[in-house]
Amino acid sequence: MEKFNAFDHIYQEEKNTAIKPWLITFIILALALIFLPWTQNIRSKGNVTSLYQEQKPQKIYSPIAGKISRWWVKEGDTVEAGDTLAKITEIKGEYLDPNLIGRTQEQLNAKVGSLRYYEQKVQATDGQIQNLRRSLSLKQNQVANKIKQLQQKLVGERADVEAVQNDYNLAKDQFERNQKMFREGLISQTQIQQRNVAMQNALAKKTMAENKVNQTLQEITNTEIELRSVDQEYSEKINKAEGERFQSLGQVETNKGDIAKLENQVTNYTIRNGMYYIIAPQAGQIIQATKSGLGEIIKEGEDLLTIVPDNNHVAVEIFVRPVDLPLIIPGEEVRLIFDGYPVILFAGGWPNQSYGTFPGKIRAVENTINDQGLFRVIVEEDAQGKKWPKQLRIGAGAQGIALLNDVPIWYELWRNINGFPADYYTGKKAKKEKHEK
Repeated sequence: MEKFNAFDHIYQEEKNTAIKPWLITFIILALALIFLPWTQNIRSKGNVTSLYQEQKPQKIYSPIAGKISRWWVKEGDTVEAGDTLAKITEIKGEYLDPNLIGRTQEQLNAKVGSLRYYEQKVQATDGQIQNLRRSLSLKQNQVANKIKQLQQKLVGERADVEAVQNDYNLAKDQFERNQKMFREGLISQTQIQQRNVAMQNALAKKTMAENKVNQTLQEITNTEIELRSVDQEYSEKINKAEGERFQSLGQVETNKGDIAKLENQVTNYTIRNGMYYIIAPQAGQIIQATKSGLGEIIKEGEDLLTIVPDNNHVAVEIFVRPVDLPLIIPGEEVRLIFDGYPVILFAGGWPNQSYGTFPGKIRAVENTINDQGLFRVIVEEDAQGKKWPKQLRIGAGAQGIALLNDVPIWYELWRNINGFPADYYTGKKAKKEKHEK
């Protein structure tokens, strides 16, 4: 009998169990839970950046090669725009002369004086050429007038030749008639001799007149040769003067080129002197000084330090997968979690109910993919939402949660189990624009 009592005590076959009500309650709760709403979202990591290029960390480079002779700042210092950071001295031989600008300016002044001299020489040569042209014209007129006078003289002398020719013909005719009469015995020998002398005198006058004509013709020929000689002489003089003028013009242009080159050198040397002092381009904090000490040699374009500007326009850059890119729409809301700030996050489904998250707006989505195969998304502060912390610094970590469509929990579980992307979501902004249209 005791044996059967022990069996009933161990197995308790007739006693009712409490597992069934608990199991039914759990199943009812699970069914109710999977029909609760769930907000699909895209989570990605990123960091704090700036909306403006000039507010991002800026490296300060040395514009020239040299050696550091003095520092005015140290790491951690805050500077204003225009503050002197460091001084550099020359190491290149062509710039070591302390009076380099003054001596180059003297060379420039000398070239300017030489340019004025050649310009005046050009003007003097122009005057000389004009005088030669006037002299040539006067000489040509003079010789031409002489030719006209000789031609007029030739006309008179030819008239004299005709007159003495007539006298000679008359005297010859009279001599021939007297000679015939002398043979007939009508006149004496004295008379025929007189007629012979008269004929010979007329012949002499005729010869003299012809000689004068020939002499005048020779003078005209010589004068014409003289005219051509005058043209040749003055052409050579004018050509020589024009050659000197063009040579002077060449020197003028050469000096202009030298002057421009020296002016460029003076300007470059003056600007280079201003590069000996490294000036802060904007206000910010000095970090990451790559050079230390004095006398250290630096190359042209080598960085010296970095300035982190005072940033009043911070933003967040997050990176999303290509599969999620169609769901990222500019102007839509993104919830942000910043490193170092406490947050109580209702994971995934209800980030709007989470504590410590900050609202942001998608400003832009880049059209190119980065080396990690992700697309960069810029998120800016939402002016109508909770203000971002003022203590945010560029480079700080951040997480973004882009809110998408509202779906039941069972659907979201089924989507994740199958590896499907989130539902395509037009967003509030797109819906509003569509409604307005």
